[in-house]
Amino acid sequence: MARAGTIDGVLQGSDGKPRCWWAAQADDYAAYHDDEWGMPVTDDRRLFEKLVLEGFQSGLSWLTILRKRDNFRAAFAGFDFDTVARFGKRDVARLLADAGIVRHRGKIEAAVNNAGRSCEIVAEFGSLAAYVWRFEPDPRSRPRRLTRAALVQTSTSPESVALSKDLKRRGFSFVGPTTAYAFMQAMGLVNDHLDGCTARAQVERARARLIRPA
Repeated sequence: MARAGTIDGVLQGSDGKPRCWWAAQADDYAAYHDDEWGMPVTDDRRLFEKLVLEGFQSGLSWLTILRKRDNFRAAFAGFDFDTVARFGKRDVARLLADAGIVRHRGKIEAAVNNAGRSCEIVAEFGSLAAYVWRFEPDPRSRPRRLTRAALVQTSTSPESVALSKDLKRRGFSFVGPTTAYAFMQAMGLVNDHLDGCTARAQVERARARLIRPA
């Protein structure tokens, strides 16, 4: 059970830790908030996984996707995009019959397509990480104090618009500016933990230690 904190949007959990308000909605969210969300990621498979899952989330809640994530990993070869790029009609049919994932033909076909486009990015930039981190915002452009009100009003950014536009130019699907911003939040290109949240300082320390891929 979470208790209201003294800072807008920060709730104190039963363990005494102050967290962003959305983490109190379910235990799954609390664990994801504490251990993953916002921590900087440079692993190509994890970056591809998040791009795919954000596309599947369109029209759904992230909690729905999070609870199916292990099923998605099994269905999509651990999000090895070299393998997914070779999926054919039989694989699409298999995925459409898989009740453990979201059975949406357009999203499934987009995931396969995006795997191929990811391979092309690796060929050009050396890694998906090197490409993605080019869109990291200048820290000076970020809010000096992040409140719930400020975060709720921020569903895109100039950088997420630019990332979305460039991905689409490269042939990606289900990568609108809002999806791109949610991806950037989760993968640590921005730190959108609220001021007063216990995870904010942890993420900042991880970002300070991070060697940006090149």
